[in-house]
Amino acid sequence: MTKKLDKVKILEPINPNKSTALFGGKASGILNWNDIAYPHFYQHREQIRALFWRASEVDMTQDIKQFGTLTEKERSAFLKIIGLLATLDGPQTDAAARLSNYSTDPSVKSIMATIADQESEHNHSYAYVLSSVADLKTQNESFETGRVDVILLKRNERIVEVYNEFALNTTIESALKAMVYTALLEGLFFYSAFAFFYNLARNQKMVGTSTMVSYINRDELQHGRFISDLFRATLSENPDLNTKEFTDWVYDQFRHSVEQETIWSRYQLAGIDGIDLIEMEGYIKYRANKMLRLLGLSDIYPEHTENEMKWIRAYVDNFDDTKTDFFEQKSRQYTKTSDLNGFDEL
Repeated sequence: MTKKLDKVKILEPINPNKSTALFGGKASGILNWNDIAYPHFYQHREQIRALFWRASEVDMTQDIKQFGTLTEKERSAFLKIIGLLATLDGPQTDAAARLSNYSTDPSVKSIMATIADQESEHNHSYAYVLSSVADLKTQNESFETGRVDVILLKRNERIVEVYNEFALNTTIESALKAMVYTALLEGLFFYSAFAFFYNLARNQKMVGTSTMVSYINRDELQHGRFISDLFRATLSENPDLNTKEFTDWVYDQFRHSVEQETIWSRYQLAGIDGIDLIEMEGYIKYRANKMLRLLGLSDIYPEHTENEMKWIRAYVDNFDDTKTDFFEQKSRQYTKTSDLNGFDEL
């Protein structure tokens, strides 16, 4: 068990400006981006800051018209998957803030503040989408999914355990474990949900919602990069925690998460036209391999090193420096509106 961490004071002028450690170190609280312990964190800061957007900029006019034309299965999946995303994304604002509270590196605090703000907008976007297409009773029922759906409760058991352990017993080890689950959330748990919305969009359905999801997805890719980098740097600073036991724990969480994500996708996406559940399982394993590599670990699914869902690349950025023409797609399809949800155009 590593030493319990204390919340970091806001200012301690007797300490150096450049932090002596990411967690459990010393720093004045004064941030000079030209003199930080990990200079490459500045690139993370710039990439994440470049992603600013607001849910209200997305025109939902056509989605409002189309929602009632979806099949019953599509409507049910739409509402439950929004509930899933709200359940997983909502706590990310708090998780980012808590990591910031215990980091002694002011550059980490700054980056996590931006991440927390973006996660807050993600959560807001789910409410925005639902308010566009459903009455208040249906909206509230969707947000209750994470509290009452048995499959989702089972899926989230370990997330709840790890995040609450970090909150209640904050050590460098519990912080590292929280980072693992943040990486899983950013890079794996959302992806069958994202695929559902992209599949609707490729059939010219609910393109506004797909737009919103693309914005969220793009944010999550950058968040995942930074959290993985922070994880590796923290582990490097604490080599006593870099043990076979801890590595095995990480691999176990990934295997369990892939299993739970697969169960959820079969539960929620069975019967959705255009979704191949075998391909989806392969895609989930492919995403797990990618996130493990970002954390500095090895693939656990060697037969899934390539993306089997080729069509999804038209909607989502990836980690291979092979970028889709997101901004061209944005100018072509992603119309912004200055009026709430485009109601003025109905």
